[in-house]
Amino acid sequence: MKRTSNWSCFALAAFLLTVFLPLSTPTAGAQTGVAGSGKIHGVVTDPSGAPRGDGTVSLYPSTGAGITAGEEAKYDLPVDANGNYKGDNVAAGTYSIIYREPSTPKNQVVDQIDEVKVTAGQDTEANIDMSRPAYIAKLTPEQRKALEEAQKKNAAIMKENAQIKNLNADLKTARDDDRKKDFADAAALMQKDASLKPDAAVLWVELGLAQAGLKQCSDAETALQKGIALDAAAKKPDPELEGAANDKLGECNVTDGKIPDGEAAYDAAAKVNPAGAGMYYENETIMMDRVGATNPTAQDAIVTAADKAIAADPNRPIPYYLKARALVAKATVDQKTGKIVAPPGCLEAYQKYIDLAPNGQFVADAKAVIAEMSQTQATSYKAGRKH
Repeated sequence: MKRTSNWSCFALAAFLLTVFLPLSTPTAGAQTGVAGSGKIHGVVTDPSGAPRGDGTVSLYPSTGAGITAGEEAKYDLPVDANGNYKGDNVAAGTYSIIYREPSTPKNQVVDQIDEVKVTAGQDTEANIDMSRPAYIAKLTPEQRKALEEAQKKNAAIMKENAQIKNLNADLKTARDDDRKKDFADAAALMQKDASLKPDAAVLWVELGLAQAGLKQCSDAETALQKGIALDAAAKKPDPELEGAANDKLGECNVTDGKIPDGEAAYDAAAKVNPAGAGMYYENETIMMDRVGATNPTAQDAIVTAADKAIAADPNRPIPYYLKARALVAKATVDQKTGKIVAPPGCLEAYQKYIDLAPNGQFVADAKAVIAEMSQTQATSYKAGRKH
């Protein structure tokens, strides 16, 4: 069963207040171009440290005379959504690098870095970092206050991201433990993590799965129900996670003898994740068959569960076999002919199992029952061995 395992990391808070500055005069003297060309790349970050996506980085040759309004840049390099820009085949020389947002007036800039030298045959890194003191000094008191709030938010986000990274690693470990049947280790790890982040549905579900593996059905039911409730209330519920949780909840309920609760849990799994309905109902049929020998209510529920599984996915052979075996236990003997009379649908279910799984492990049993049903018997047929 596939289960959701990861959370998405949060995005850093962008410092949305933008300072538009007039073009400044470079401090360098006249610079002449150098033969050849090189490359340039960098990242644009705002005062809070978040990438500043979109906009344009423009390169103006440093001449010592400054950049005049209306002067055209020699190179205009687009900034992508992650704040990155790059340029190839840039003539070697010294440049003033200017960053503008799409809405920045032509005679103004968001930021400007002077004296950036591009060397022939090399790739120059030139980042536009608006968290530097020289830029922060230009902010108004209101903008500095907004920046402090953004920085606090980013610190919280980074802490949350670090926690999520650790929890995702623990989830992987717990699932590896489950596969190795080291349920105690998985349960201990998920119990710890669920206490650290009690609003994470996936942690409660994984805890419940491990507890179910330990046969701690009561604890597992509590954890699974909590995980299901949390995921159902989330902005983006995960149908596969809830389906897996309800499926295991149904197994625990049936094991505990709570047949109606188990039926409801399997129905909930199929409803929330219809794509897995055939599997969920097959699991229900198997569980009802497993406890049917000691629980008459479960014995009666085998056929009901099998019919739901067959309706959801008619190509699964096991539900046909378990349905047929449950029905054959109710076969009667015709007193006049001495023949066994199978309940309606019994022989058809056996035959369908054979058709779908000609090499299946229960084919011999199914064929034996069909053959015996055609013979005269003095007593009713005794059902075969349990699945």
